[in-house]
Amino acid sequence: MITETVKNMNFIVGTLFFVLYFYQLIYFIIPFIKKDRPHKETVMHRFAVLISARNEENVIATLVNSIHHQDYPQELIDIYVIADNCTDGTAEQAKKAGAMVFVRNDMKKLGKGYALDFAFNKIADEKGKDFYDGYFVFDADNILDTNYISAMNRTFSDGYRIITSYRNSTNYGTNWITAGYALWYIRESKFLNYPRMLLNSGCAISGTGFLIHKDIVNEQGGWKYFLLTEDIEFSIANSIAGEKIAFCSDAIFYDEQPQTFRQSWTQRLRWARGFLQVFGKYGMKLIRSIFKKNRSTCYDMSITILPSIFITMFIVLINAAALIVGAICGEDCLPLLISIAQWIGGAYIMLFMIGFVTTLTENKRIHTSKWKKIKYLFTFPIFLFTYAPISIVAIFKNVQWEPTRHHGPTVSSDKIEQTKEQMK
Repeated sequence: MITETVKNMNFIVGTLFFVLYFYQLIYFIIPFIKKDRPHKETVMHRFAVLISARNEENVIATLVNSIHHQDYPQELIDIYVIADNCTDGTAEQAKKAGAMVFVRNDMKKLGKGYALDFAFNKIADEKGKDFYDGYFVFDADNILDTNYISAMNRTFSDGYRIITSYRNSTNYGTNWITAGYALWYIRESKFLNYPRMLLNSGCAISGTGFLIHKDIVNEQGGWKYFLLTEDIEFSIANSIAGEKIAFCSDAIFYDEQPQTFRQSWTQRLRWARGFLQVFGKYGMKLIRSIFKKNRSTCYDMSITILPSIFITMFIVLINAAALIVGAICGEDCLPLLISIAQWIGGAYIMLFMIGFVTTLTENKRIHTSKWKKIKYLFTFPIFLFTYAPISIVAIFKNVQWEPTRHHGPTVSSDKIEQTKEQMK
């Protein structure tokens, strides 16, 4: 009786997942049937680049150098590194590479959000609120394609006030963990943000690699997003306000992914907890906005931050409890085990196909061997499955912000540029 009931519940939950996320399957078709809209006349803008860095002496100079090698006029770019509670040589390395450095020491207010707000206030005091037309935000481990700022400026000239970009990775081939992250971000760029842009819907910022118009900063009084996932908080708050976040598919940056499961667990636990924080703060406004303005964007953002965590927790706990109770009561649990296996198998196949299509279409942008591209397709669903226990723990654990240690890219910027030339 118990096992049969849970089997039915598994079917209902699977159907619910399909209904909620079906529109994302449609997104896989959009890039092949819609074309980019033509750009307006390009205007040359003055930009500040903000880089929040905590103990990033190993990688900070690489990012600064990639900014200095942009094909955009260097006199229109100023680089600011916020050495945030550093105990190493981050500030010295940043200065040596040619960046201006703000030193921040505040162990009570931890996280990138506080560092960004600190920088915006410092720049406003020193340069004025209108000196720069826009602000780029990067993490210290990022590397930019040489045409990154030029590409972003073209989209900026179209009138968009918040723009995100194509997120790639420098260490895809290190192991199944880095590959799992990297493939997810590539899929997010190609088959989430790009279709959203083509459909004239709002996109979402993914951690780093974005541009903000000065008017947004001035209207909001700096950076006022301090939850554990300040990027998604910023995206959702602006979506609710009616701001349309754009995506520039030609602006590609690269970042370094965590290499150990422990690092990955800590980082994704923070993300999962942060999503819950964001929903707690903005959830009802977001849901109400589905019926007002930015309908498709607000629905998209709602799906992004809520259902998967709670639905995953629900299905895992219910099935585990049913197996335990069924065993105690002497029920035949084999039908339930088969149902669970079918549910997991179906999810594995779906996630595998997502990874397969992404790898096939973005093959030349994935910087690793053919063998690793194939091998990590099979581990990609497993990587995503590990979100299930992380999502459950995030509900009950008080998570604090912790920095992720970076070691430097395993793919050189020269190799990235060589691949780019081959794609032309």
